[in-house]
Amino acid sequence: MKVRDGLFGVLVLATIVFLLVACQGTPPPPTAAPAPTPVPCPTCAACPAPAPCPEAKPAVEVPFEAAWTGSPHNDKTAEAFVHWDAATPAEVPASCAKCHSTPGYLDFLGADGSAAGKVDKAAAIGTTVQCAACHNDVTATKTSVTFPSGIEIQDLGDESRCMECHQGRESKLSVDKLITDTFKITDMDAVVKPFVDSKGVTQTFGFRNVHYFAAAATQYGTLVKGGYEYEGMLYDGKFRHVEGYDTCISCHNSHTLEVKVEECTACHKDVKAVTDLLDIRMNGSLMDYDGDGNAKEGVSAEAAGLQEKLLVAITTYAKEVPKQDIGYDAVTYPYFFADANANGKLDTGEKSYSTWTARLLRAAYNYQVASKDPGKFAHNAKYIIQLLHDSIADLNTKLAAPLDLSKAARNDAGHFDGTAMAFRDWDDAGMVPAGCAKCHSATGLPQFLTNGGTVAVTGSGSIVTSGVVGAEPSNGLACTTCHDDLTDFSVRAVTSVPFPSGKSVTFSTEKDEKGNLKPVDANLCIECHQGRQSTVAVNNRLKGLEDDVVPEKKLSFLNVHYFAAGATLFGNDAQVAYQYADKEYAGRNTHAPGLDTCTGCHQTHELELSLDKCVTCHAGVKSPQDIRATAADFDGDQDTKEGVAGEIATLEEKLFVGLQTYAQDVAKTAIAYSSTAYPYFYADANGNGAADQDEKAYTDWTPRLLRAAYNYQYVQKDPGAFAHNPKYAAQILYDALEDLGTGGVKIDMTGMTRP
Repeated sequence: MKVRDGLFGVLVLATIVFLLVACQGTPPPPTAAPAPTPVPCPTCAACPAPAPCPEAKPAVEVPFEAAWTGSPHNDKTAEAFVHWDAATPAEVPASCAKCHSTPGYLDFLGADGSAAGKVDKAAAIGTTVQCAACHNDVTATKTSVTFPSGIEIQDLGDESRCMECHQGRESKLSVDKLITDTFKITDMDAVVKPFVDSKGVTQTFGFRNVHYFAAAATQYGTLVKGGYEYEGMLYDGKFRHVEGYDTCISCHNSHTLEVKVEECTACHKDVKAVTDLLDIRMNGSLMDYDGDGNAKEGVSAEAAGLQEKLLVAITTYAKEVPKQDIGYDAVTYPYFFADANANGKLDTGEKSYSTWTARLLRAAYNYQVASKDPGKFAHNAKYIIQLLHDSIADLNTKLAAPLDLSKAARNDAGHFDGTAMAFRDWDDAGMVPAGCAKCHSATGLPQFLTNGGTVAVTGSGSIVTSGVVGAEPSNGLACTTCHDDLTDFSVRAVTSVPFPSGKSVTFSTEKDEKGNLKPVDANLCIECHQGRQSTVAVNNRLKGLEDDVVPEKKLSFLNVHYFAAGATLFGNDAQVAYQYADKEYAGRNTHAPGLDTCTGCHQTHELELSLDKCVTCHAGVKSPQDIRATAADFDGDQDTKEGVAGEIATLEEKLFVGLQTYAQDVAKTAIAYSSTAYPYFYADANGNGAADQDEKAYTDWTPRLLRAAYNYQYVQKDPGAFAHNPKYAAQILYDALEDLGTGGVKIDMTGMTRP
């Protein structure tokens, strides 16, 4: 029902709607709206031309990168650079970073903005010695390096970059500090035990490692004291080799680090490869240093021979004194081990050596110094040889059976003896003054000859300190001192030599096609072997003074200087000894043809006398002192069979007695003499006839006493005077004695003969 009603309602509603529409009529068709005016399309601006693509920049080419890449400085696998990779934390400690990382080296230089001269912090691992380490604003102007000893070497070039790391980490000073300051050791052979210091830190006496490749410390020798130098001994300074080849970078390629072998061949003709360098033997190194009887092997073998001996001495000492066997292993820290089974090598379970005495420590330190510089034979072989020799000698003092060093030479012949005071006297000053440099430096004589008689600033080896001109100290003479060309080793040409007296002498006799004297090699010798005073100088000093009166303004002694052999040989022609007025003196000793010059009788480099030449005429003599070429009894001892050297020696003895008698009786002050201590003549305060430590220089000279003392010193300082010119030597001694006798003292000259 309800559904039907709903349907009905719908129908009604639809009818109503229909009716309403019908009432309105049919609707009109719709009117179309007017079309809008079309807007013209805007004109688009032309597209800008695309910017050209930037050209690819060429890769920056790093100079010498390829050479450096394969060098030990860039060996990324080397222990020197990977040692700390597994550490906690993984970083290079500040104490190691300077040389084992690039950031550490820059930190040390201050090139990173930090304070220079120290490493402030640990460095990141992963670097080697990279370009920036050596090429930066600081190294560009770097000229000095301070060594572990605290000694600073100045006036360096680019080699200073190398020397900061290749200098070691210990020195004589640090070893001595450990012994004398930290442990205050007085017994060098007592085993040193640990102790707790005032800060509660346990101090242990143990091995000190110089570290690796301390080439610069080797090269500079005693100037930086990288080795342990024993008290009372002198050591070679810097090994200078030859000009242009005496720095790290002049001998090694800066980037590959390889030795420039091809440049060595200019002088060392037999060198073809690096290994050939081991066989080099220079004419300044002609001694049998290790005492094995072979003085022709390379100097490297000489050092190696001594090093072997030192290890024997070390092991023997350890067994006999601290009574614990010691062994050495070159590649395992800390190198020296307690050799439990005494087999001489490191075995599993053997621990570091701990039974150290101070004497053993010093020797072991030097053994390691030699071990850790594989190029020691080239850097400064003689310094290493001296360290090894002295270490053996020191241990020998405590060995039951000392090692035989009787045939082992420590030092070279005079001209090359870098330990002699003739070359070491100026180390502290750092300069040999011009007045001494001519004969006491490697560069002085060439400069003297080049400059016509002066040592001036003209090239390598010349320096100026506080306005004073001089030369650098050297280890004796060098090849270039006497040779002006190292390819054919021609000798510097000298034809005439001026002497202190103002006279000039020469060995030259032959003339060239122009009528000029030809140079003779021996003329070069007498440039130095001529003394420094003369008859003229003595007379000038004594002019106007009474012979037997000590003047109010006291006199000082005039020293002729050393080895005035050339002056002796030329005698009256040179007038360097004191020649008394109205006396005649022998001139040049011409001896025999071919044996009347320095080089005719002496070996040029060894300086030894060629005795084999002497026996040709002087049959049966065993030494030069045995030779007698006169029948006269110069000294009046009635021995006419002794060698002429004996005649001269007795005259010297009698003259010294005469000096003492005259000094006591006339000058009223006793006199003493020391041949080794300047100024040689001393006031003998205690009258014991010897120059004692606290006695002062003699000043109560009368002119007569000074003249006689001058001649006494002259012959003392030419120990070969009996051979160089025996007649002249006898004359100046005889005349000095005779002159003292006229001064109021009794001089017994009975039986003496003046030549």
